[in-house]
Amino acid sequence: MSRIGKQPIPFASGTKVNVSDSNLISIKGGKHELNVQIDGPINVGVEGAEILVKRENDEPKTRALHGLYRSLLSNAVVGVEKGWEKTLLLNGVGYRAAVSGKNLELSLGYSHPVVFPIPAGIEIKVEKQTSVKVAGPDKAQVGQVSAVIRGFRPPEPFLGKGIKYSDEHIRRKAGKSGAK
Repeated sequence: MSRIGKQPIPFASGTKVNVSDSNLISIKGGKHELNVQIDGPINVGVEGAEILVKRENDEPKTRALHGLYRSLLSNAVVGVEKGWEKTLLLNGVGYRAAVSGKNLELSLGYSHPVVFPIPAGIEIKVEKQTSVKVAGPDKAQVGQVSAVIRGFRPPEPFLGKGIKYSDEHIRRKAGKSGAK
C-alpha cells in the first residue's frame, strides 16, 4: 500500500468537495474553486470531513497514480483553504519591480523594462521594490509563474545578481585570480 496514497485528506468545514461520475473532483472553499481530473483505476470518496483515495489493483502504474492523485487533491485542498505563495528577491544595482494594472514591470539591467502579464488566478504583490510575492490557489501555477519570472534574469554565481527565490541559496564562485 502506498504510504502517501493511503492517508486521508482532511478538509475544513467551510470547504465543499464534490465527486462527479466522470471522476472530476471539485473542491470549493472561500473564494476559490479547483477541479482535479482523476484518470485510471483510482476511486475517490468523501467520508465526513475527509477525502479517501483508493486503487482498484496493485499494478505498478496504478500504485504510482495512487500517490500522485492523493498529492494533487491535498494540494488543491490546501490551495483553496490557505493558498500557495512564493517570494522572489531581486539582487542587483537598479533592479526593481512594480505592478501596474494587470502587468508586472521589471527593471533588470536591460535596455528596456520587462513587462510580464499577470495570468488569471494569480495575485502578484510588490512589497518593496526588490521583493515580489506570487500567490494563488493552484500550487503548480504559482510555481510556474515564479519560475517564468525568475527566468528573466536567473541569479549568477559570481556577483549574485539576478532574481532568486527567498529560500534559495546561491553558491558563490571566486572570480579570476590575479597575475602569476
